[in-house]
Amino acid sequence: MEPSTTDAIVQALTKAIVDHRLHPGTKLAEQKLADHFGVSRTLVRQALFQLSQNRLIRLEPARGAFVATPSVEEARQVFAVRRMLEVEMTRAFVRAATPARIKALKAHVKQEQAALDGQDASSRVELLGDFHVRMAELMGNEVLAQLLGELISRCALITLMYQSQKAAQHSHEEHGEIVKALAAGDEALAVRLMDEHLLNVEANLSFERKLPSNDISMALS
Repeated sequence: MEPSTTDAIVQALTKAIVDHRLHPGTKLAEQKLADHFGVSRTLVRQALFQLSQNRLIRLEPARGAFVATPSVEEARQVFAVRRMLEVEMTRAFVRAATPARIKALKAHVKQEQAALDGQDASSRVELLGDFHVRMAELMGNEVLAQLLGELISRCALITLMYQSQKAAQHSHEEHGEIVKALAAGDEALAVRLMDEHLLNVEANLSFERKLPSNDISMALS
């Protein structure tokens, strides 16, 4: 691997977490990461600190860094915040919709289907989350896009821990229905569908599921 900057390490670890290759509770040993990326432990430490800032990992004094393990209560709170933000975002999107924005969203939904058909789990997870960020980006609201990106990163961990198998296909179908309502300019329907979609994603989480575990070197290889 080429020499990595702190940002490159942050991106690689974030992708491994979001793609469900690094599981909640996995210990992130500084020396292992330094060896893997071919960098100093100082750079690794900086990257781990950045990841702790957006709650993807937790740093424990004298114990080290671990992939975060969101609680059931935190999972519910994250979805509650997403509903508050995304219901209003949907309302604003309808009012500012243009043919180009609708076309871009339809193209995104097509990509989701391709990922589902190809059974590409990492692309599927990424695209299903990105649909929501894409809406914010198309509206030109970078602050909202960034906030949603962070929330959805936390959701990736939550879905890894608690989501059932069929939920991805359901999410994709619901995205398609939301886009139809947006294209029709039906604000009330689009808002209702977005709210129901997020409630459904949360309802499909099975909170009694046992946690998986994984090995860091396998996850990053």
